[in-house]
Amino acid sequence: MQEFDEFRRTGQVNLDPTARWWPEWLGTVREAVGRGVVMRRARIVSQPVTDYIRWEHASTPLNIGAGELVRWLPRRLAFDLALPGTDFWLFDERLVQFHNWTGAGDWHPEEPKVWSDDPAAIKLCADAFEQVWQRATPHKRFSV
Repeated sequence: MQEFDEFRRTGQVNLDPTARWWPEWLGTVREAVGRGVVMRRARIVSQPVTDYIRWEHASTPLNIGAGELVRWLPRRLAFDLALPGTDFWLFDERLVQFHNWTGAGDWHPEEPKVWSDDPAAIKLCADAFEQVWQRATPHKRFSV
């Protein structure tokens, strides 16, 4: 990922919302939020954080500027939560996408994204997300 590589070289984050893939994602967020959708993103992170998480934290103002709500939870504070074994996106509490990332923030090339509308999987993810959201710190107050 070009932006992450630049951050690793310079320590600077490009917060231009028109750069690379940002316009498509930020446009999607703005459109959804404009329709009344609440987009919440919770990030569980190990500490000390990796360079990728530092970049992700530094670029989060773009997500927030488009209308996402973002919170962070140190992994040590999630030890007693029943969490799915992988990352997921939950859509309207009716569909979940499970996926894995590489350490550099790319989709894992050998592990497919898995979609599920199974009520048990959706309940697991919805319950886990709500517990994480309640414990997590809003982006503005979380430092890396």
